[in-house]
Amino acid sequence: MVVSKNKIIKKVTTKKVATKKPATKKVATKKPATSQRTKVICISHKEDCDGISSAALIRQAFGGDSILVDYPGQMEALNQVVSDEKLKSLFICDLGLSKKTQDEFIDIMSRLRKNKVSVTYIDHHDIDPTVVTALKKLKVKVIHDINECTTVQVYAAYKTKLNDHASFVATCAAITDYMEDRPLGSKLLQIYDRQFALISATTMTYNIVGHQREPDYLQYLVEELADSKFPHDIPNTFEFAQIQVEKLSQIIAKVKKGMKTMSNLGYMEILDSGASGAVNFVMGLSGKDVGVAYKERVDHGIYAVSVRGSKNCKVHLGRIVNLLATSLGGSGGGHDKACGAVVPKPKIKKFITELNKQIK
Repeated sequence: MVVSKNKIIKKVTTKKVATKKPATKKVATKKPATSQRTKVICISHKEDCDGISSAALIRQAFGGDSILVDYPGQMEALNQVVSDEKLKSLFICDLGLSKKTQDEFIDIMSRLRKNKVSVTYIDHHDIDPTVVTALKKLKVKVIHDINECTTVQVYAAYKTKLNDHASFVATCAAITDYMEDRPLGSKLLQIYDRQFALISATTMTYNIVGHQREPDYLQYLVEELADSKFPHDIPNTFEFAQIQVEKLSQIIAKVKKGMKTMSNLGYMEILDSGASGAVNFVMGLSGKDVGVAYKERVDHGIYAVSVRGSKNCKVHLGRIVNLLATSLGGSGGGHDKACGAVVPKPKIKKFITELNKQIK
């Protein structure tokens, strides 16, 4: 049998030949890297030595940055940091809560904890016990004692992370918050010469109050205190304190002239200085157990109110002011003898009248 050449070729060409594919290495595909949380932030009160000093000690212990705010600015600051993908640890110091702000505060804390942000709340203002319970349920670390100023509590909690100078920073904060006679505060004061501590604390207070419109300077004070500087080591602090003393001496005459009284309190609108600087003069010169000073915040349409009570004051002013200010559309709260509020401008007279009724 003769087989044609074409058929042979066809058989050869149609035969399947197994070919070995070249080996390829499996390359692991990386998932898009999520931003690593490394940032530490402390949000603290900017208006007094306790808030500034708390921020300084947190900075010394943990590093990071400070955001310094007043009470009305607290929620705005928290809403800014809650979306920060770099945030790892948040400390909130010396910023009391009110009936108006506490629900929003808890909501923000919940969002932060869902993002695995470590949150520590350190404060000494009067607070609703249900708020503390809610925060602890969220695993927010709560350090709260109404008997010690915030900086002293920061010092006590993180002493092992702080240097020896931190005790002096805490002592000055206790003095300016009128809490140097409390258990921990008094022990710290015993370490130092009383007059040295008093003049240092007073100098810090005047520099803080006098630079409220200069956020960079307040941040500078935080950094200097964190670096273990005494107030007299910080340039021009005593000179600036002298300027503030001169201003305060002028306020005395203005308070004598412009102050008004009700049955249980003295009150006055302050036009050209801070309300907190004048309120003690109002209380003392009025002869009443409670003094109220308030200053208009034109940009917000509110009055910033400071309230002080003498040792003879029998009521807890912080609790009264919290409820009263909230009922009028504002917010407030604080200590038994020293507190503050934010009150809508049209409601200031009602606030004073109602406060006078409730402190009988």
